[in-house]
Amino acid sequence: MIVVLLGPPGAGKGTQGERVAAYLGVPKIATGDVLRAAVKAGTPLGLEAKSYMDRGDLVPDAVILGIMKQALAAPEQARGVVLDGVVRTVPQAEGLAHVLAELGKPLDVVMLFTIVEDELVARLSSRTVCDACQTPFMGRQPGETHAECAHDPKGRLVRRKDDEPDAIRNRMRVYDAQTAPVISWYRAHGANIAEIDALGTLDDVTVRALKAVGKG
Repeated sequence: MIVVLLGPPGAGKGTQGERVAAYLGVPKIATGDVLRAAVKAGTPLGLEAKSYMDRGDLVPDAVILGIMKQALAAPEQARGVVLDGVVRTVPQAEGLAHVLAELGKPLDVVMLFTIVEDELVARLSSRTVCDACQTPFMGRQPGETHAECAHDPKGRLVRRKDDEPDAIRNRMRVYDAQTAPVISWYRAHGANIAEIDALGTLDDVTVRALKAVGKG
């Protein structure tokens, strides 16, 4: 089963993607994961990607999609995969569709996690991360110590600048501008889009997500 995750930052799609992948018994991969793996392995496409990264340039979609094709063709993805953050723009959706067609792997479902902006702002602005290991926390204040941190038991909790309310609203505007056309593209091409209400407990949202893949 091939699943594509869409949703605004902070909607919880990464966490839910992990849960869905575990339930389905398939990997969850993201663009960053396969990019770093290809660079580390020193593959031709990985070296090409590294040349862009070393210059501080964005890695072109064509290179990323080539790396993604190699990852999707790997034996461990034979039963399917949950793709997180792979599609953010229409060209990326078109590219992924081409890659899947070449591999003979149909896209089963696009999971679209939805949440109202005010709730998202409230959720993200209450999030802090450990400055030593980046572990996220909800309901803990900046300046507290992450004593459980394996990297540094004195790790301090900080609020990321992009989790400030104004920054969150700007990220939402960027997401809406990029993703609305993606959703329209998938609808126009007959994709199975399942809208998942991201409001509620982790377990509540997981139940909704599993229904989208026929497991609820």
